[in-house]
Amino acid sequence: MKKKPSKINYLLLVGTLFWIIFLGSFFVVKGEDLSVTCDLTNVDKNCAALGPDKCQDLLKKCLNYYEEQSKLYENKLKENQSKRKSLQSTIYYLENKIKKLRNEIYQNNLMIKDLNYQIGDTESSIKENEKKIEETKEKMAEILRLLYEYDQKSLVEILLEEDTLSDFFDELAALEALNYQNQRLLENIKNLKSNLEEQKEKLAREKESLERAVVASKIKQQETESLIEEQELLLKKTKGQESLYQEYLKEFQKKAEEIRKRIFELAQVPETEAPSYEEAYKIAKSVGNLTGVRPALILGLLEVESAIGKNVGQCNCAGHPSCRHPDIHWKEIMPKSQWDSFIKITSELGLDPNSTPVSCAVNGGKVQWGGAMGPAQFMPNTWLNLGYKERIEQLTGIKPANPWRIKDAFLAAALYLADWGANSQRLHDEIGAVTAYLCGTSRMTYTCKRAGGEGYRYTVMQKANQWQKWIDEGVFK
Repeated sequence: MKKKPSKINYLLLVGTLFWIIFLGSFFVVKGEDLSVTCDLTNVDKNCAALGPDKCQDLLKKCLNYYEEQSKLYENKLKENQSKRKSLQSTIYYLENKIKKLRNEIYQNNLMIKDLNYQIGDTESSIKENEKKIEETKEKMAEILRLLYEYDQKSLVEILLEEDTLSDFFDELAALEALNYQNQRLLENIKNLKSNLEEQKEKLAREKESLERAVVASKIKQQETESLIEEQELLLKKTKGQESLYQEYLKEFQKKAEEIRKRIFELAQVPETEAPSYEEAYKIAKSVGNLTGVRPALILGLLEVESAIGKNVGQCNCAGHPSCRHPDIHWKEIMPKSQWDSFIKITSELGLDPNSTPVSCAVNGGKVQWGGAMGPAQFMPNTWLNLGYKERIEQLTGIKPANPWRIKDAFLAAALYLADWGANSQRLHDEIGAVTAYLCGTSRMTYTCKRAGGEGYRYTVMQKANQWQKWIDEGVFK
């Protein structure tokens, strides 16, 4: 017959089971499978149920996980370096390409310097010829005055002043001959001045073309240097594990980037209608289909202009989020020539002109410039008087077009770029179109340089490169 368990044994058994369950649950929590928790689908699902703060904590934990996984596989790749030959040949080719690009930049800069000297010499020659023209004109005026005085003399005066009539007519003929010679000289000098001015213009065009080539070469050099860095990472892979490790590394890096994007979007407080990166890409893609302009170029430009709609103006913006200078009135920053167009645009849209954001630059409390509207930063006259409003309305079928509406702004920017040749999608033309977006001309004039044109177009093209890289890598589906 079996013995019945005592009460003490029963309590011990229950206590043991309790601790087993408690410790088991503890180890389950401690051993959380982050590969499951941080799956992007699960992250989105959990964030939908959590508040912003807890969602932010989850995203940071997952970012840390993916970064650690990325580092793990990077270390594994670094441990194996036996397969280098094919990658080294690629790097050798790319390094030679960079040397060639640097040489092109150096040669083009030398030619630009030489053209500057030629332009300077030509300008000096033009000034000298202008001086000669004035001197010749003065001589001709004196001759004409003498001819006029001779013409006014009577026969009696001529006989009294001259020994013979032949002396008089000889002197008159000499003056007429001299006047004819001066006329010919003046004509030749004017022709020479005209030729010099044409030569100066030609030299200026050659200089601008070379400057664009320098920008294009620098961008290609930067792309090649980035490519070399990627290839150098591949050098650290083993033959057997290279493909597998690289695949894992890319996967974790991509997921880390996705998490970063979610953290970024969660942390931002964008202004009304400012799109996410994915939404911005979709708009740019549809606009690119309409205009022929690369979506990456549109996005790079708008990122520089307004952070893709997140910063459409810091003046005249009372009641708007992130408004720095609500009390600076639009008339203080906008040229008077733009006022009528601004009033007409805001009136048609039913907006209060005194609280509609416009761009401005304020330094030390002093207004420097401003007045541009919306994500694409169009000036009122450009929007209204150059036909962009009507063209957008024709393409979208929505009236009135609105420079503060994100889709209209994307389309306006793309149309402007296309008007300056960016729809060819050639780098040289894109650089010129971006220059025109800031300066109203595709040439890097002295005024454009003073306005920051060189830095502006280089930054836009750099950002366009980054967007193109994301697009090529399939970041945006």
